[in-house]
Amino acid sequence: MALFNKSEKAYILLADGTVLTGQSFGAKGTVIGEVVFTTGMTGYQETLTDPSYYGQIVVQTFPLIGNYGVNKEDFESTKSYVSGYIVREWCNAPSNFRCEGNIDDFLKEQNIIGIHSIDTRSLTRKIREYGVMNGAITTEDVFAKKDELLKLIKAYTIKDAVHTVTVPEKCEYKAENSKYKVVLIDLGYKRNIREELLKRGCDVIVVPDRTTAAEIKEIAPDGIMLSNGPGDPSENTEVIKNVAEISKLGIPIFGICMGHQIMALAHGAKTEKLKYGHRGANQPVIDLALDKTFVTTQNHGYAVLNDSVDTSIAEVSHINANDKTCEGVRYKNEKAFTVQFHPEAHGGPLDTSYLFDEFVQLMEEK
Repeated sequence: MALFNKSEKAYILLADGTVLTGQSFGAKGTVIGEVVFTTGMTGYQETLTDPSYYGQIVVQTFPLIGNYGVNKEDFESTKSYVSGYIVREWCNAPSNFRCEGNIDDFLKEQNIIGIHSIDTRSLTRKIREYGVMNGAITTEDVFAKKDELLKLIKAYTIKDAVHTVTVPEKCEYKAENSKYKVVLIDLGYKRNIREELLKRGCDVIVVPDRTTAAEIKEIAPDGIMLSNGPGDPSENTEVIKNVAEISKLGIPIFGICMGHQIMALAHGAKTEKLKYGHRGANQPVIDLALDKTFVTTQNHGYAVLNDSVDTSIAEVSHINANDKTCEGVRYKNEKAFTVQFHPEAHGGPLDTSYLFDEFVQLMEEK
């Protein structure tokens, strides 16, 4: 049986004025963010440490969170990037041989405000019906400051997200059996992207988001990886401009999630905000060339518009089986391809990890 401590009250206030009452865990105080849900049954550590959740309050749809505790080996980055955390029930007696602590202590260490004993099914249905909306979690008296909070909630936007989470300077990681050199442009990258490259013999040079084509040319890599990341891709005008120039270097490129969107924008395509996004480890994606459906892990609120992809220079390679949104693009005159989903996902399905092998093959051919 899951165990959790009875604690002081906490509240969720949504932009439409809805108030939900639950119990506090993690840090205390008030936080505002964009409320989104993720459907993964496992992988809560990866969710909490994924930079793509920057500025967002995350709702876990799976009812029990924390049952296998936390351990640093499974983190996707060095810290948590979520603004707040919402669960139905959290377990303070985790049982796993790899466990190093519990989720409540982790949230306190990271200064993340959490709330439990919430009807997450009802909250998720509201987001599905009305779309992603801003909200707040507070351990203070929400009714005494409701009007003030609602003004702040309605004015909230996620700004300059990619530049906030990127590395401040270049850093290098050496593979054991080094064969290739890959520049990883950090738009908010997950550690397992780096790990998938390293185990395939790629030395990885992680560089900040606004690294120029000239700077990359000086590094002389065999391949370029455009990582995942948070926020609205279209606001990254400097990065988009740089990627347009980087594409002309003739170096193989592989883009994931935000990297997929930035690459498309750099080639004249457009993106749109989805009603409630794709977040979880169970998103079906059709590979159009293989005529095969894969189960994928995803975390994004924006998508490339299929009709905006210039068919003279690129083609849509993957689509989402549920809503037919763009899940991948292959470029005709460049050694480049990108996907919206996460082929490196842990925890999650590993169906599409072969895409890293395709990237290595492109470097081999070059």
